[in-house]
Amino acid sequence: MDTNKYDVIVIGGGAAGLTAGIYLSRAKLKTLILNEGMVGGQMILTYEIANYPGIEKTSGYQLSMIMKKQAESFGCDIKQNIKVTDIQLDSKEKTVTVNEKDKYTAKAVILATGGRSRNLNVEGEETFKGRGISYCATCDGDFYTGKDIIVVGGGNSALEEAVALTQFAKTVTIVHQFDHFQAFDQAVEQAKNNEKINFIMESTIDAFFGDEKVNKVRIKNLKDNTTYEKEIDGVFIFIGYEANTEKLKGIIELNKWGEIVTDEQMKTAKEGVFAAGDARAKKVRQITTAVGDGATAAVQVIEYIQNN
Repeated sequence: MDTNKYDVIVIGGGAAGLTAGIYLSRAKLKTLILNEGMVGGQMILTYEIANYPGIEKTSGYQLSMIMKKQAESFGCDIKQNIKVTDIQLDSKEKTVTVNEKDKYTAKAVILATGGRSRNLNVEGEETFKGRGISYCATCDGDFYTGKDIIVVGGGNSALEEAVALTQFAKTVTIVHQFDHFQAFDQAVEQAKNNEKINFIMESTIDAFFGDEKVNKVRIKNLKDNTTYEKEIDGVFIFIGYEANTEKLKGIIELNKWGEIVTDEQMKTAKEGVFAAGDARAKKVRQITTAVGDGATAAVQVIEYIQNN
């Protein structure tokens, strides 16, 4: 028997991909998850998860490992820390090449490549991700009740999330690189009328400092290049979001933001190809919505394979 031949290949091992792997393997389909890096996706970056239904509190790493163990317990093959070097989706038998030499084939493919928040790419950011630096107000806002925080960004997401964070935080300081905002007038007005929100314009953060967590940032004034340090309890960065779909350009339909286009059943325009999770074009990106996408995609794949 060809050990590289599968019923389904799932590209991506975050919440959506692992959920799909659980459902598919439990349905007795031979399933392979391919993940560049450690499985878990954006979950790995979350220090503490307190809004996942049925679990009072856990870390992103712990939840990822539980999902991985579940998938493997049903017989799902998981290959992590690999590099996907070629994807062929046009024929009835799909082919995915790993590390330029190992070819895997399947009747169906689920694209669950995930996404990432845009980074500032400055000193200390990688070190303190999930430890005082967050990219999700819904996920982490309540951890900063009564605290002083910074929001970086000037678009709709930054201002709307800044207003939402005032439900928890003592003060919110918006740091933005321009002298004006790119958000809609209503979002700007709401932020400016909120007494908890302060503004530092024409500036950016160029370094993060701390011990176990961030406790200080260095702010750079972009007009005169002067810098100063500010003590802070946490930082939320909202400067855009990117789908991990660079390798899918020209292979699958993407919208103008690089997100995979699907219908509500997670089907793409290509037969036997589905997508799930943060790489898919949608508005809400949470662990729970990724799990829902993964389950839906898996059920649709099961039906597709039964009918073909």
